[in-house]
Amino acid sequence: MEISSGQLNAQLRPPNRALYWVSGDDPLLMLEAGDAIRSFLRNQGFEQRDLFHVDKNFDWNNFLQLTGSLSLFADKRVIELRFSAAKPDDEGKKALQHFVDNPSDDIAVMIIGPKLDKATTSTKWFGSLTANALLVKVWPLKRTELPSWLNMRLKTAGLSASRDAVAMLADRVEGNLLAAVQDIERIKLAYADNKEPAKQLEVSDIVDFVSDNSRLTAFDLIDATLLGETSRAQKILQGLKAEGAHPLPILATFTRELDNLLPMLAQKEQGQTSETIIRNARVWSNRKAVVNSSLARLSRSQVWQLLHHARIIDGAIKGINLANPWDELSLLSLRLSGARRKNPS
Repeated sequence: MEISSGQLNAQLRPPNRALYWVSGDDPLLMLEAGDAIRSFLRNQGFEQRDLFHVDKNFDWNNFLQLTGSLSLFADKRVIELRFSAAKPDDEGKKALQHFVDNPSDDIAVMIIGPKLDKATTSTKWFGSLTANALLVKVWPLKRTELPSWLNMRLKTAGLSASRDAVAMLADRVEGNLLAAVQDIERIKLAYADNKEPAKQLEVSDIVDFVSDNSRLTAFDLIDATLLGETSRAQKILQGLKAEGAHPLPILATFTRELDNLLPMLAQKEQGQTSETIIRNARVWSNRKAVVNSSLARLSRSQVWQLLHHARIIDGAIKGINLANPWDELSLLSLRLSGARRKNPS
């Protein structure tokens, strides 16, 4: 069964499964999903835990021996496999399949690994391996989901905050939930000895306890740009620059998106609706709003102009011209987001 991390607690009920697989890339949500599964199994009598870090040199024979050599009176145990790669090699696939084909009531295997792509989860071997497993896909929180998640965390900590305070906190920690939890803990400690009745915290009450811990990527940058969120896109770009990111992969993200838009805009000029275009292009559900915003705002001629600008930026990065790559990336983002230049007075 495939579920999201938010559905996990509802699915952790007896009888336990032989295999639990947690896949994702958000450190906090991955940690909490793993903790929830361990706690559930512990309550089912699985007191012993063996932890292995699986890389290309891992000996799967040890795994087979461990899963196949328990005596009748052995303690129940959890075998936890921390994958360095998203999927196992061929030897690992066979070993895991052997285990799920020959399960033991005394053993549960839990895999913690990087995000699995759709190509992997669609394969025959993966379907066979996880047919009776619990696959937990840990997706990063959407930006629109972050305020309600923060409100829930604040409530758990015995705190409440105004909408503006939550919005400020969300802006500071976007993409970095670990930092959000740490900030909330600092706020909680600061008000733990407050003898006054509990009050709703405002921006002024918490601003000194939080820092700008947002951790965003080039993909967040392109999405913000295509949605027309000009200020947010510029903030993300400056953050990437400050983190020491190289401009070439960022530029590649822009050019790839522009290349993908060209055929869709051609269909738009032929009279097709955005809904039809997006459906035919098989755009993922979480990106439909991004693409729809782009189709509504852009034309093919504009995209060709932006691609020409991208070639100039590529030359700047490679030292072919004297343009500043970061200034030009900023301008490219502004143009793509639909920002209008102010006429000089």
